[in-house]
Amino acid sequence: MSVSRETRSVIGIRRLKERMPAPPATRIFTVANQKGGVGKTTTSVNIAAALAMGGLKVLVIDLDPQGNASTALSVEHHDEAIPGMFEVLVESRPLAEVIVKVPGFDGLECAPATLDLAGAEIQLVPMVARENRLRRLLESYLSLREAAGNRVDYVFIDCPPSLGLLTLNALVAAEELLIPIQCEYYALEGLTQLLGTVRLVTEHLNPGLNLSTILLTMFDGRTRLANDVAENVREHFPAEVLTSAIPRSVRLSEAPSYGQTVMTYDPLSPGAVAYLAAAREIAERAIDIKGSSHS
Repeated sequence: MSVSRETRSVIGIRRLKERMPAPPATRIFTVANQKGGVGKTTTSVNIAAALAMGGLKVLVIDLDPQGNASTALSVEHHDEAIPGMFEVLVESRPLAEVIVKVPGFDGLECAPATLDLAGAEIQLVPMVARENRLRRLLESYLSLREAAGNRVDYVFIDCPPSLGLLTLNALVAAEELLIPIQCEYYALEGLTQLLGTVRLVTEHLNPGLNLSTILLTMFDGRTRLANDVAENVREHFPAEVLTSAIPRSVRLSEAPSYGQTVMTYDPLSPGAVAYLAAAREIAERAIDIKGSSHS
């Protein structure tokens, strides 16, 4: 039996008012998929917003030179005078100097991607330990926050749709990997290159990186293809795939153009309710960060 929009709305309102459990320590997620158009940035900002609505302290690090996460969070990043992740990675500027509060949210902050971040890939090449720059600066920032009694609960690093030095920095800095997978024919094929890179990172640079979470996006339960893809992904990754799946939604596409996440643009829409459920599932999951990654 289908659930009416009104019923779904009531459930959504109730859940928005419920506090989510805080993790015992800061959880650092990199949200990555080198295949574009899978809902990577949409997932980053909406999961972050939902967790913040649940009373948690969340930081979004925008490592995509397009700056879409910054735009969706209504964080200014087009002004050349505004420092962002370029200054952090290339000039070693402390994260605290570029992080800004996200309007309309308590506990949600963003380190924006400014226009010059596109040049960071080239400038990082000759640097010593270039793949460790984000990890070092993020660890320093999180330690200062914890010492001040203001611990960050979640960090979400939004990556560009490529496997260059920016994404490598994100993978080295993270403890957990969240992969959004669009429910389409080539979904699993697109994972091959990413998982190969993750394997190299865990072997040589970050043994603590764990593929902990896979989120199905753009899911249309009316089609056989979407259901077949979902079943296939769950078969390959039974422990990692969230129960919640994100439906196709016009509201999800519209929200960024208004400088909003769907959580504020239309909090009762199917997309918002689904992301809220996914965020709660992430918060309530007992994930062994030291567990083995998929190979």
